[in-house]
Amino acid sequence: MSRAITFTSDYDPSFPDVLGKLAAYHSDRFQKLGEQVDNDKTVEYLSRSIALTPADDPNLLQQLNNLLVSLDKRLTRLGETNDIEKLIEHTRYMVALTPDGDPWLPARLTTLAESYKKRYTRLGESVDINKSIEYQTRAVRLTSDNHPLFLDGLTNLGVFYRNRYELYANPDDLANAMEYATRSVALTPSNHLALPERLANLGMCYGIRFKRKGELVDNDKAIEHMNHAVSLAPNDFPDLPGLFINLGVVCGARFNRLGELGDLDKAIESEARAVALTPDGHPRLPERLANLGVSYSDRFERLTESGDIDKAIKLKSRAIALTPDNDPQLPYRLGVLGVSYHDRFSHQGSQEDLDNAIEYKARAVELTPDGHSELSGRLASLGASYGERFKLLKELSDIEKSIEYLSRAVIMTPEDDPHLLDRHLNLGIAYNIRCRSVGRVVDLEKAIEHTSHALALAPEDHPKFPVVHHLLAVLCVSEYRVTDNSLRLQDALCSYRKASQSQAGSPRGRFGIALEWAHDACIYSSLNVIEAYQTAIDILPQYIWLGATTDQRYRDLEGIKTLPAKAASAAIAASNYELALEWLEHARCVVWNQSLMLRSPLDELRSSNQTLADRLQEVTNQLYFASSRPRVFPKAPANSLALEQASQQHRRLAEEYNRLMVQVRKIPGFDDFLRPIKADGLFRAARNGPIVVINCYRKQCDALIIIPGQTNINHIPLSSFTEEEVIHARSSIKSSLWHRGLRERGFKVKPVEEHMYEGNIQDTLAALWNGIVKPVLEFLGYLNDNSTNRLPHITWCPTGIVSFLPLHAAGDYNQPRSRVFDYAVSSYTPTLKALLTSTPSTLCSDSRVLAISQEFTSGCSALPGTAKELKHLHSHTKNKVKYTQLVDEGATTTAVLDAMEQHDWIHLACHAHQNLADPTKSGFFLYDGTLDLSSINRRSFKNKGLAFLSACQTAMGDEQLPDEAVHLASGMLTAGYPSVIATMWSVKDDDAPLVADKVYDQLMKGGKIGNGEAGTALHHAVAALREKIGENEFERWVPYIHIGS
Repeated sequence: MSRAITFTSDYDPSFPDVLGKLAAYHSDRFQKLGEQVDNDKTVEYLSRSIALTPADDPNLLQQLNNLLVSLDKRLTRLGETNDIEKLIEHTRYMVALTPDGDPWLPARLTTLAESYKKRYTRLGESVDINKSIEYQTRAVRLTSDNHPLFLDGLTNLGVFYRNRYELYANPDDLANAMEYATRSVALTPSNHLALPERLANLGMCYGIRFKRKGELVDNDKAIEHMNHAVSLAPNDFPDLPGLFINLGVVCGARFNRLGELGDLDKAIESEARAVALTPDGHPRLPERLANLGVSYSDRFERLTESGDIDKAIKLKSRAIALTPDNDPQLPYRLGVLGVSYHDRFSHQGSQEDLDNAIEYKARAVELTPDGHSELSGRLASLGASYGERFKLLKELSDIEKSIEYLSRAVIMTPEDDPHLLDRHLNLGIAYNIRCRSVGRVVDLEKAIEHTSHALALAPEDHPKFPVVHHLLAVLCVSEYRVTDNSLRLQDALCSYRKASQSQAGSPRGRFGIALEWAHDACIYSSLNVIEAYQTAIDILPQYIWLGATTDQRYRDLEGIKTLPAKAASAAIAASNYELALEWLEHARCVVWNQSLMLRSPLDELRSSNQTLADRLQEVTNQLYFASSRPRVFPKAPANSLALEQASQQHRRLAEEYNRLMVQVRKIPGFDDFLRPIKADGLFRAARNGPIVVINCYRKQCDALIIIPGQTNINHIPLSSFTEEEVIHARSSIKSSLWHRGLRERGFKVKPVEEHMYEGNIQDTLAALWNGIVKPVLEFLGYLNDNSTNRLPHITWCPTGIVSFLPLHAAGDYNQPRSRVFDYAVSSYTPTLKALLTSTPSTLCSDSRVLAISQEFTSGCSALPGTAKELKHLHSHTKNKVKYTQLVDEGATTTAVLDAMEQHDWIHLACHAHQNLADPTKSGFFLYDGTLDLSSINRRSFKNKGLAFLSACQTAMGDEQLPDEAVHLASGMLTAGYPSVIATMWSVKDDDAPLVADKVYDQLMKGGKIGNGEAGTALHHAVAALREKIGENEFERWVPYIHIGS
């Protein structure tokens, strides 16, 4: 047939019929095979046929209808604007051919209205949406209420009026949209196939009205209708991805108002499903990618997980790449990509991100026509980025542009628009920035004016309520500096309180506000520095949230690593030593304490409420595992979805844990269940001797001493030691070790003269003696005790960088009787709670000791001493306890972890590694890989005893997280070993067997630990090592330390 048309003249009366039949053939084949070439042929032949058919031909309208169907299919698949033009052209022809009163006229008017809507969606011309409303209104008026097309017409009018409202924000259009959408849903039978689509349309109307008026009842209705729509839609529903994307949008809007993370996770889940169901090339794919990207941006603002903002930028960039230049949604997509670049700059500080933010936001503003409802928001967003760039580069033109754009945004925003609050707030921020830089009092007045406007618009439950009061507090302090009016400081105090103690804002935001409050309060005493720090520390568990991975929590802690020392110094300056102790306990080792909390026994609760205790136990077990599981963002979509689901499950567990804790604390007698321990409870940790907590911040260094049997804290100001000297001492030790080549067990000491480099361990130990340790010993009365009785036991609890210093070896080695080990046995503890959670234990004949060794490790020096260690250990345990050893190829990571479950004590003789980039990846080198800290932390061992870590750097820690005890020794404490022998740096392979021999010789005589026995055994073992190698071989004997009870 296709050959026949080449021989047929256009003037042949049968030629249009031949073309029509050929078009029908290709249409059928397209239906069966789905090859686009057949649909193209259908369009081509039908177009030619119609062009040759007279207007009065009875078959013309059917041919036109067939052509419209094929054009619509091609438009859906390819999205070409030219096909929209053809749709409109041929539909107008159909309508023109249809006489008034024809029963088909309403259907054809509806098709024409929908065609104009398609062009509006693509080009954004207001004339097209007006035409859609005009023709659809005619169609509805011509349709009886019981006609099947009547409800379709109502639905379309609801959509068209909603679209026009989004363009001009005319309240009448929104009212019409609501009316038509409501009528279409009310009149649709419950089993009708179109009900999901109509419910979704009504839900979107409620969602837009919520955005316009800010009334939560509208958002609730929106989510209700969207959920109903999704629940009714079968898996083969034509626009199932559209239903999911709309559900995501309204859930995201609810999150932005209430801040409940579950709403945002629901939004991401729904939008991710929509994207997964949308094939490449689909015209709505860019819209769905952009919406998902916005939700990831929102979650990044809440949780600051870098993977979220990277995903957001990737999704939004892809959406823009797929968006035609003339698409009316292009400005929106450019704007939201600019927001993501701005957010990433705010957390990572790259100027390139900020420049990208301004570039994309400026393009969005440029492409947005005057009068568009979104123009004010895009101007405000651009103004905010210029303000940030001014703070970075100090170019006055940037802050001038910021104020210009933000001022235009305020003027353009209607009085009843919920976004007016943000507009005034951001303009107030910009004026404050310029005031601080240029010093214009008029800018301060303008900042206060706009912030006051914002405050008037912010109810107490609004998420911006804390932000507004924060800015107001800052402005009040600034005004006090100008006017010296003390009442302004009282106003600042009131606003700081409201901002940081409000439950409306995110914990992350309120925590930052509390820190700024504390900073100002350190300068202006009337701002109450104690209350400020207490507020920050109270918010800390929400900021370092159990719903985040361990890696993320450590990253968050890096930014606030000076908080414990600052807060404690303020409390000490106020002579509130109990509070200082509590703050050092609660604001340090945060992740470590959270792990201990999740492992806390629930026996007492179980006796009161079995069901609640069982559920809490189940949740804590799952949360303990989820918190220590590494989270890596994969490239494969299927893996990405699984990761997203696991992450959301982790957060839901954390939320349920918090709810369960609230329930438990309502039970009489459980008010303080698992709350941070008060000072009077911490005193009980000093059962084996005094505990000495060292805090150092700037020029102030202090010791807080807890003595057994006393119910008060003793304070010693260490006035001759400062933070600068602490840093110098740490640097000196590092320099000395580096020049001596102490990197791993089995090292060969380099014969380097001390004067050849900066750093001398002996001088550092003398500084520690004179500045810290000697004053403590003097206070305790140990220096004058010449008795030959057993030495007393001191447990050191150093904080900050002091935790990297060997207090146990402090001494003036040029003077007699000037060494700490002459007067006391030393142990360490990361926190006092670590001592409270441990219980003394005694080995018996059924107890089991596990020994691990790796003499040969690829890439590391050989460790022949490990075999000697195990030989000593076996000798000491023989006929006393059950002994197991895993050596060389038998010591795999899995085998060792499993064996740890079955044994009471463990001895690890091998190489180890401190990972500076990711401390949780620090670990022991075993036969098949590294047994790292995160793997150990995922286990929860019960009733364990001693862990002897005879390897290098097992108590080294991370200098970026000095208060978090992120090292292998603390990992063993967390995993359930209350007593750990470890090393501060690398040890010599020849020395390790001697130390192990002496330790076990003493410990196995009684088999007891938990009351300082392990510390005492190590004290004597290191003394034997000193006697053998000489006291001045500091690098060899100093690294051995005992941690725990």
